[in-house]
Amino acid sequence: MQIFTQLVFSGVALGMIYAVIAFGYQLTFATSDTLNFGQGDALMLGALVGLSLVGWGVNYWLMIPLVCLFGVVQGAVVERIGVRPAIKMKSEFGWIMSTIALGIIFKNVAENVWGRDDLKFPSPLPESPMKFLGANILPMEVLVVVGAVMMMVAVEVFNRRSIYGKAVVATFNDRDAAKLMGINTGLVITFSYGLSSLTAAFAGVLIAPLTLTGATMGAVLGLKAFAVAIIGGLTSGMGIIVGGIILGVAETTTGFYLSTGYKDVPGLVLLLIVLAVKPAGLFGKSAIKKV
Repeated sequence: MQIFTQLVFSGVALGMIYAVIAFGYQLTFATSDTLNFGQGDALMLGALVGLSLVGWGVNYWLMIPLVCLFGVVQGAVVERIGVRPAIKMKSEFGWIMSTIALGIIFKNVAENVWGRDDLKFPSPLPESPMKFLGANILPMEVLVVVGAVMMMVAVEVFNRRSIYGKAVVATFNDRDAAKLMGINTGLVITFSYGLSSLTAAFAGVLIAPLTLTGATMGAVLGLKAFAVAIIGGLTSGMGIIVGGIILGVAETTTGFYLSTGYKDVPGLVLLLIVLAVKPAGLFGKSAIKKV
């Protein structure tokens, strides 16, 4: 039982990282019906930029807002260069290839700047585990869960309470009507991409002290976060969280009780089942279009 509790806690921490990245997919889908398939690379860049700032003597807690600002700029660049031209041309697949291509470019840049070797990210918290319900929990794992929840809550409050957030919601509900009401929907979409990359960069500096940091760290995380977004539902924040926890716990328990070689299987099987039974996701809502 103690081992199972340990696996659950570790799975929840991992799942919340997936959820934060998947939350970024939801943000761009809500405003433009597009997805940034370079989310994993935004996480990777956030972690590496954070590592450089810490190496230059910047305090970890001061480094976080700087990395978030970098994420906003990086996301806005992706939207301006890769997504906006495809939207203007009404290309259904142009934005897919553009975001993937930009992700590859960012990865190559990272390899040339930081090298191909994985690097150790210093932890801002003690590395000795704490005891809870018989399980050993790292303080950094607690920070991951708390930080991920706070980030998603902050974005939700921003969307519901601020005038800029209401513009995002209006664009989500009806982009054409929002444009007629004087809302700059192009700017809103740019903002949503900046916010999306901000969440990914934030996730990067949260998970970096628990793992090695390198140019390849974002590829698998971005792909699994996309699976979480599909499982939970691209239109449901609660679904994103539940989907992340399900996938995280499934991976840790499968990796221990079966084999680490099979830890990715449960999530993929669940993804296939959800796509076959409820394509909108466990908590997602199917859109009804009038023709």
